[in-house]
Amino acid sequence: MNLDKLLRNNIKALKPYSSARDEFSGEAEVYLDANENPFNVPYNRYPDPMQWAVKKKIAELKNIAPEKIFLGNGSDEPIDIIFRAFCEPGVDNVVTIDPTYGMYQVAADINNVEIRKVRLNDHFDFKAHDLLSAANLYTKAIFICSPNNPTGNLLDKTEIIKLLTEFDGIVVLDEAYIDFSPENSFLGLLDNCPNLIILQTFSKAWGMAGVRLGMAFAQAEIIRVFNKIKYPYNINILSQQKALELIDNEGEKNEWVKIILYERAKMIRKLFKLPFVQIIYPSDANFILVKMNDARGIYEYLTEQKIIVRDRSKVTLCENSLRITIGSPEENKKLRKALKKLVNGSIED
Repeated sequence: MNLDKLLRNNIKALKPYSSARDEFSGEAEVYLDANENPFNVPYNRYPDPMQWAVKKKIAELKNIAPEKIFLGNGSDEPIDIIFRAFCEPGVDNVVTIDPTYGMYQVAADINNVEIRKVRLNDHFDFKAHDLLSAANLYTKAIFICSPNNPTGNLLDKTEIIKLLTEFDGIVVLDEAYIDFSPENSFLGLLDNCPNLIILQTFSKAWGMAGVRLGMAFAQAEIIRVFNKIKYPYNINILSQQKALELIDNEGEKNEWVKIILYERAKMIRKLFKLPFVQIIYPSDANFILVKMNDARGIYEYLTEQKIIVRDRSKVTLCENSLRITIGSPEENKKLRKALKKLVNGSIED
């Protein structure tokens, strides 16, 4: 991969903003370099712009060098940076699957970049050939989400590897739900795939959606480009502190995942008994996609019961389908109880 060829010219020439905390690292007794208020310690100080303490913990957790890690305000920040780094507005394009995570489309629209969608097959999977055929000389990146959202399934690993070996541009693999999957992450292949960017998040398995901390893993030269583009202090001190605290509780995270997987299997068994449920698609994530009679009517009924699910009926291949996140055992039981009322409570939970 020729990174220099892929980057936008203005990004190659960009001189990043240098903050006070970039110019000095370490410990000192008196800080008079950043125009900070001397009171209200420690929140008066700017956070580490490179989040090295957090990255070192993630590096140990993921067995990857800190220099190959980028931390963003959720995964949405690195997604946006990919467009800004590689795609010339009004000229370049990206390819993705359909349906998939909607933020790829939004980021493309914001950056005035064409997005070419390749429809998944009836099994919610794809062939690398179809995505490569949709690409042209102006295609800078291919976005793949696996396990995919909203379908919930892992995509064919062999086809993803074909993309990595046959596409000359960037392949973005979004693994937001990988902790709920029986398959391993692609992180182990990162060193052999210079064009691969892997996205993961603390929002799902780690229960940190409110902290807003996303991860991008790539070769160090790509991460350096991301660091040039990002805002100087993109991860605030509170998010960094909370992440450091919660990363030490990997055992608890693993226990949460076990509970969610158990509850997912139980939810599938119970919902299959409901006469208005047509299909429950296989899931490798912390949610299920359920095709049912009158999905919109059931969604509105659940809303009246103060239970919120996601109506995905207008999404490609998801007609008459609700996406149901697996909650706590108590939340899941409330949902099933509400749905049972639609069949006169004749099904035992």
